[in-house]
Order: sequence, then structure tokens, then C-alpha cells
Amino acid sequence: MSIALVTGANQGLGRAVAALLAQRLEAGSTVYVTGRNAERVAEAAAAIPGAEPLVLDVSDDASVAAAARLIEERHGGLDLVVSNAAARRDPERTDAETIREFVNTNNLGTTRMIREFGPLVRTGGRFLVVASAFGSLRYLDPSLHHLFDTETQDLADIDRVMLDYADLVEAGKDRDAGWPASINYPSKIGQVASTRIFARTDGERRGIFIGAVCPGLVDTAASRPYFADMSQAQTPEAAAVDVVSLAVDPIVPAFAGQLVQHLRVIGWTAE
Repeated sequence: MSIALVTGANQGLGRAVAALLAQRLEAGSTVYVTGRNAERVAEAAAAIPGAEPLVLDVSDDASVAAAARLIEERHGGLDLVVSNAAARRDPERTDAETIREFVNTNNLGTTRMIREFGPLVRTGGRFLVVASAFGSLRYLDPSLHHLFDTETQDLADIDRVMLDYADLVEAGKDRDAGWPASINYPSKIGQVASTRIFARTDGERRGIFIGAVCPGLVDTAASRPYFADMSQAQTPEAAAVDVVSLAVDPIVPAFAGQLVQHLRVIGWTAE
């Protein structure tokens, strides 16, 4: 029996991943459906056999820590984490108005989950970060690549880089410093960088699989404002298939510490 936890699981892709995990994990397993809103989390969990609701706000230190302690007290650890929660961009708000919440949820939220739940993953377990194909240095000016040196840095370094980047965006100085026009690229690069660092420091040493996954374009409320044509977008249920494959199917060693889309590695560097 496995203990699994999915963040941002009360809607969209996260909910579809939790539902499919409940089907594919062995009988008697528990899937924790988590999110910020207790009512919505309870409603989502009630619709998934074998699921349990848990309030967990990845943007809040205390909330993540409390959820981790609850899992530790109940189960002594867990076997799978799917870190999926993300802040949406709002077309009605500027990047300067959005960036602080965006970084706090998507980037610091990722490192909060790694710090609190990473140590609870049992030997043979898995920790997946849902990111994007944009999480590659090929989308970043070479002058900034040193900020994401995942072979030498730690998670605190990435947190500082992303907070400094947020400062630049709020001040309107990010483009002058060489950053891309969209805040989505740096945020996804930061997520994948954190995943790579976690894999380097903990993966092989502790016998756990750590990786990032891009589900591709998914037809959700968060995506629709930014794409005029959604005809090729996947439903959340279709997109969940590849994510869950990485979570439960036999491990592909080449995927460890990498960003994977449709079961293929997306290179970290431009080469």
C-alpha cells in the first residue's frame, strides 16, 4: 500500500492526476488531495475512491510544514509526491503586479515542498515536480545561465535568484538585465533547477526517483486566456496519463533529475 500526495489537486490537472493515481496504485493505497480551500479539497477528495482531503497552501511556510508533520505522524513517511500547485497569470494584471505571488507559489512553493516533504519520501519512492517545457536554459540569455548552476548550487541559491528576479520585474528592470519578456520562462527554469538540485543531492544517495514533468498544453482555465486556438490542447484527464506513468510505471534511469515531456527528456542546456 502506498501513500501519495498531490498538490493543487482540487481542480484541473492535479485533480485528474489524483484520480488516476487512485486507480493505478495498489489496493489499500491513500492519495492525499490537497489545496488551499478546505471546501473544494473535501469535494474533490470525496469524488475519488481512496482519496483523503488535506489543506495545504504551498505559498505558506506554516501550511506546508503542518501538512508534512501530519503525514509523518499518520504514516511515518510517504511514497509519492506530485508537486503540481501553481499560481495563475491573470491577463488583467501586469507582470509587475503578478510576479511576487507567482514566484512565491511556483518557485518558493516548489522548494518548500522539497524541504518539508522530500525527507519524508521513503526509499524507492518518487518526487515529481510539474513544470513546463519552458524550464530549459535554451530559453534564457547565456549571460544569465550562471544563475542556475545546478551542479554547485543549493535550493537557497535558487530561492535568492527568483526573489531577486521578482525585484527586477517589480522595478521594471528585468528586460534591461537580459531576462525574457514572459515571467513564465524564468519561473519554470527555476522550478526545474530546484528539481535538478534535489535530484543531485538526494536522488541516488537515498534511493528515490526525483524528476520534473511537462504535461504539454492542457485545456484549463489557466491556459485559455493565453491561447487563441485550444483545439490541440489535452483534457486534464489525457494529460494526467504521462504524469502518472512517471509516478507508477517502472523507472527509466535516464529520466532521473531531468525534465520529461511525453516520456522524452527535454535537455537542460541548449546543446
